[in-house]
Amino acid sequence: MMWKKKWIALTALGLAVVMGGALFMQNRSRQSKAAGAEASARRVATVTRGTLVSELSSSGTILPKDTYSITSLVEGDVIAADFEEGDQVTKGQVLYQIDVSAMESELNSANNSLERANSSYSQAMEDYREAAADYSGNTYKATRSGFIKQLHIEPGDKVNSNTELAVIYDDKIMEIQVPFLSGEAAMIAPGNEALMTLTDTEEQLTGVVTAVSNMDEVLTGGRIVRYVTIEASNPGGLTSDHRAAVLVGQFLCCEEGAFEPATNTVMKASVTGNGSLEVESLLVNEGDYVTAGTPIFRIKSKDVENILRTFQDSVDTAKDRVESAQSKVDSTQDNYEDYTITAPISGQVITKSVKAGDKVSKGSGTGAATMAVIYDLSEVTFQMSVDELDVRKVKVGQKVHVTADAIEGKTFTGTVTNISLESSQSNGVTNYPVTVTLDEVGDLLPGMNVDGTIILDQEEDILMIPVDSLMRGNRVYVKDETVTEQQGSVPAGFRAVEVETGLTNNDYVQIVSGLSEGESVYVSESTSSRMEMFRMDEPGGGMGGPGMNGRNRGERNFGGGGPMP
Repeated sequence: MMWKKKWIALTALGLAVVMGGALFMQNRSRQSKAAGAEASARRVATVTRGTLVSELSSSGTILPKDTYSITSLVEGDVIAADFEEGDQVTKGQVLYQIDVSAMESELNSANNSLERANSSYSQAMEDYREAAADYSGNTYKATRSGFIKQLHIEPGDKVNSNTELAVIYDDKIMEIQVPFLSGEAAMIAPGNEALMTLTDTEEQLTGVVTAVSNMDEVLTGGRIVRYVTIEASNPGGLTSDHRAAVLVGQFLCCEEGAFEPATNTVMKASVTGNGSLEVESLLVNEGDYVTAGTPIFRIKSKDVENILRTFQDSVDTAKDRVESAQSKVDSTQDNYEDYTITAPISGQVITKSVKAGDKVSKGSGTGAATMAVIYDLSEVTFQMSVDELDVRKVKVGQKVHVTADAIEGKTFTGTVTNISLESSQSNGVTNYPVTVTLDEVGDLLPGMNVDGTIILDQEEDILMIPVDSLMRGNRVYVKDETVTEQQGSVPAGFRAVEVETGLTNNDYVQIVSGLSEGESVYVSESTSSRMEMFRMDEPGGGMGGPGMNGRNRGERNFGGGGPMP
């Protein structure tokens, strides 16, 4: 009986445990189903693998690579215009020739003035060099060769132009002047050899004719003569008291002449301008023999400086005149060349409004009359307007897809070639012009409107999720039905996972690490509504289709992936 009672008690206890466990499991199952139902009630997306592209779109107008309007800087009659609209011209090709006859005399005059100025400058430089040599060593130098017969200066004297410095005498060379009949003198030339016979001793000396007068004179008896000068070396003892007859070739002089020293003169000073030189000390004595260039006296240094400064001023003035004359020639030459108008660029002539025979007026700026217009169509460009939030994403060299409404079904390619910092503002947004150069022109014409899409970045074969699945701090809520209760901001049926992100656009974000393909993630209401709208607008669409425009500024993004669960 006791054993039966124990067995019954144990059996009852076991039943109670079994029933309790069943009730617990039933309750746990109900909670799990509730959490799963709650998770299922929320919008989720699947972690998918695909291609993620970030793009930026804007429109613009096709422009040629370069445009030039031909205007004239001069006025006159057009005498040649050998081109027509539609012609291809090359840079430097002559387009217009304007009558230049009025400018030729002006150019000749300017060149003549320059030639005279250069001549004056050369002379000024030569004078300066001679003065520097003459006064080198702060000395005044002899201008003649001979013996100093008498000095007329002493230390402390002031020497001006034409001041007598010394008497120079030199009888090493003697000269004689004798008359010849005029007709005979005309046949005598400097350099002819002469034979001189001394009257007293009948000794003979040879000499050389140095000068023949062109003036006829009359001697006694009515003889018409011209005087001939002969020089001869003094053999010694020949003085002014000696006379001689002279025979040149077969012609004999009409009268004898007296010998005189070739040098017997007063040497005078030559000082520039109104300046004066102070004799600091004498460097020669009476009786000394000097040659041209021998220092005679020492000069005060300040006097030399003043003289050289005068010569330097003359050089500077002459140089200024040369520069002024050269400037006149250059400007006149430029004006002369303006009468020939050449193509500034290579390209196609779009318009030609002036022809041969027309008269043109000079002009500049916006008011100038346009004679022709040239387009360089070797390349075409257009400008995209990119706002301040996106401009840093744009880089030179990025590829651009271009379409034009005027050319259906054709997509062109281009490249970003310039990002200008010259911004403009519109509705409180700062925009920057981005220049796109097309890789091919095709049928595009200047003035056509085009749409450009810049590929900012692209990643292929990557994991991605909707951008609104990414929570603050790079956290993602991954579906997990074992989580039965909400944990802080994490809803029931999900657990928080830290992820590493990469490329992103308006709709999707790349997952570098933290998630696996096929996992389901929580999507916030904004994305859910947007994706629902997308699915309504794009039947059969999914995460692989185009997303919404970003911030209504023309940005368009593409994503790739699987369908919403």
